Amino acid sequence: MSQSLPPLNALRAFEAAARLQSIGQAADELSVTHGAISRQVRQLEEQLGVALFVKEGRGVKLTDAGIRLRDAASEAFERLRSTCAELQRQTAEAPFVLGCPGSLLARWFIPRLDRLNRDLPELRLQLSASEGELDPRKPGLDATLWYAEPPWPADMRVFELAAERIGPVLSPYHARAAELRSAPPAALLGEALLHTVSRPQAWPSWARQQGLDPAGLRLGQSFEHLYFLLEAALAGLGVAIAPQQLVADDLAAGRLLAPWGFVETSARLALWVPARRSDRRAERLAEWLREEVGGARLAAG
Repeated sequence: MSQSLPPLNALRAFEAAARLQSIGQAADELSVTHGAISRQVRQLEEQLGVALFVKEGRGVKLTDAGIRLRDAASEAFERLRSTCAELQRQTAEAPFVLGCPGSLLARWFIPRLDRLNRDLPELRLQLSASEGELDPRKPGLDATLWYAEPPWPADMRVFELAAERIGPVLSPYHARAAELRSAPPAALLGEALLHTVSRPQAWPSWARQQGLDPAGLRLGQSFEHLYFLLEAALAGLGVAIAPQQLVADDLAAGRLLAPWGFVETSARLALWVPARRSDRRAERLAEWLREEVGGARLAAG
């Protein structure tokens, strides 16, 4: 039958007092009172059935049993301290692996990667791209940046960065760009609209918010990924619909136009981190992303 260990707090109190040869200094080191250390040591002596200290003048002196326990406790706590420090160093030195949909990665994140590396050099970011379902719980991922709709799962820490805003965009080289850029939203009912198979409700949702009947929409060329959709729009092949964040740089540079602005959806751009993981780097990344998304650097279009 195995013997249970004494309470860890009692062993910590004893180890500090034995190592420092002082109840008072042990109390200062552990940020507790002199009486708290004395009580912990007394409880430990009662549980073990031996005296660990004896009074000597105004101080205390270890008994033979106390010396044996001090040596064992000191070795054990030193090994714990050393192992914990090594684990912390490994965590700090390991790259922070961020999962991100390929379209968001290519069109928004990578153009800002150099600035991120300058601002957070300790992050040592490693990117993992996917257009499919990115499960933040997947082994090998420290966090996931994506658009998703609440409610948030209980086993995740979700740092909300910005509401998703979507809207139609087209190239200045589009055949009807001059006409469409000053036309009302209803003008798009006659267009063969570019769209993605992964988000069939994007155009109907936008149309309803504009007071238009989605049944009047005419969908044209479809694309598997948003990245390809926007490349087609840039080439002047049609009018696409996209999140504002993903076309902000193109709007600022004049490569795309957004004549009808953007409307908010129920989705949020958010950084997801498994709640079981404690990594200060995720919090620093979330702070940086929030400033980047919400600050002056974001072109309104």
